[in-house]
Order: sequence, then C-alpha cells, then structure tokens
Amino acid sequence: MSLISESKVPKYKQIVFSIEEAISGGTLKKDDQLPSLNVIKDQFKVSRDTVLTAFNELKNRGIINSVVGKGYYVASENIAIQQKIFVLFDELNSFKEDLYNAFLENLGKDIQVEIYFHHFNSEVFHKLIANNVGNYNYYVIMPANLPNTQKAISSLPADKVYILDQTNEALLSYPAIYQNFEKNVYEGLLAGLGHLKKYKKLVLIYSPDQQPIGILDGFTTFCQEKEISYIVIESLKDCIPRKGEVYVVLDDKNLIRIIKKIKEQFLQIAHDVGIISYNDTLLKEVVADGITTISTDFRYMGAKLAAMILENTHEHIENPSKLILRKSL
Repeated sequence: MSLISESKVPKYKQIVFSIEEAISGGTLKKDDQLPSLNVIKDQFKVSRDTVLTAFNELKNRGIINSVVGKGYYVASENIAIQQKIFVLFDELNSFKEDLYNAFLENLGKDIQVEIYFHHFNSEVFHKLIANNVGNYNYYVIMPANLPNTQKAISSLPADKVYILDQTNEALLSYPAIYQNFEKNVYEGLLAGLGHLKKYKKLVLIYSPDQQPIGILDGFTTFCQEKEISYIVIESLKDCIPRKGEVYVVLDDKNLIRIIKKIKEQFLQIAHDVGIISYNDTLLKEVVADGITTISTDFRYMGAKLAAMILENTHEHIENPSKLILRKSL
C-alpha cells in the first residue's frame, strides 16, 4: 500500500484507495489482518486520527471490521459498496415489506442495507443499537411505542439517524417520515360516517403494548364527537359478534379471527357486522369480497425515505393516509 504524496486528495481518502487497491489486486483477501493504526501512521507520516478516519469509512461500508484487542480485518472484498444502512423495524408484515422493498428500489446499487427487528422488545431494541454504533453510514429506526428509545438513539451520530413510522416528542430533533395515527383514524372514520350510521356500535380491538396510542385517541375522539356508541377491547378471545356492530381491527391475525367468528354466528359481513381494517394489503382487496381499510401509502413512505437519505435532507414528513371503502362496510 502506498500514498500519492503530491495528490490533492485528502490523506485519509488516499489510505482508503490504497486498501481498496490492495483488495482488488489480491494482496489483501477476506479475513486478512490489516497493518495497525500506528504502523500505517509511521509508514506514511500521517496522524493517527487520519488513519482512524480512513478505517472508519471502510468499516462503515462493511469492507473491514475490528476485533477488540486484535485489530482490523478485511470483512468483504466487494469494494463497490459505498455506503451501509442499518434498518431497525419493529416487525415484518406484508405492508412493512412493501415499505422496505420501495426503500431498496429507490436507493443506489452501491448501497448495502441490513435489516434487524426488535419485535417490540425494549431490551432487544437497545442491544441492537448498542452493538452497531459506528458500523454504518446511516441508521433508520422504527421505535414503535417502546419507552426511552431516545437513550439508545442518542448514542448514534445525530446527523445520520432517520426515524420511521412512529415518532414522539423526545425524537423531534431527528428527521422523520411518520404516520399521524390520531389524525388518520379520526379522518378515516369521518370519511366513512355515512356507512357507520347504519350500525349501532363501534368496537376497537386495541393492544397498548404494540399499537400507537394515537389510534386509540383518534377512535375515541371520533365516537364521542359523533355520539356513536363504542367499546375498546384487547382481545377477541371471549368476544361474540352481534348484529349492528362494526369492528375496527388493527392487525391481520385479528382480522381473520373476527371474520371466522362472524361466520360462526351465521352473520353476514357488511349486512349484519361491519369491518374496518388498518393498513391496506393486496389480500384485503379479495378477502370476504373486499375489506375496508384505513391506510397510509407504505410504498411512498419507503421511496421518500430513500430520497431523504440520498439527498441528505433533514425533514419531518407526515405520510398521507386515506379510507379505502370496500364491501365489508
């Protein structure tokens, strides 16, 4: 490896190019150990910080990694990777998959994305972030409704963090593309008010551990303002659907359960019992001749997130939502 002494290219970039050339030329191979920071510093008459800057760039791109107490090693021979992005989702489902695919489709080919899931587990959330500080160029975080997420996120470079789907007051300093759940639910129900008046009661199936409080707030505000009878339940376990009810269902498992229970009571969807599901999918277009949904545009969310990262913009964007009326109401 050698530096170009008279080049106008910054010294740390020259070290990066030198290591890339050694890898592409076969001098360095996967799992080979790199010379130490001090060896390169002394050999090329640069500061230790300059070498560390070069190593951190290569580390962020996934080309090298570090082992505590041992040094730096070649992790990948794919030097085409220019950036690595850490993505932390709460869970993977069909609509989050649409979001993720749109995100990938709108990024450059030389960007590597690695996705993780915390499954609404605070300990897993904090551990995944702690284990990946400094390993990526950007961090996309879906905090869901977990408590104290700011503590973990604050360990990351502030200008490299993007908040996705849900945000809160503690995270307002970070750029975000998010859903306004309270507004979306209220306006979605309002758009369907003419159909809802045909029924006697609205039933929200709501789990406070996994679902945004905004959904509950938007639902109760709507029902109280429009003087519509309502109840909120956490589980369908002991629930028996009755004629004149409309079920607002937030997850796909409960959607299947309520359809099954309606059929077991020999009731007809829409005619006897209405259904509104949250988050639209292709499946909901065809199940039971079509399920009415309140949904944001997940593909738009993914594409906009990619644009924000590529353009290095720091905005707060409220993703649009709408009622999609089908035969279940």
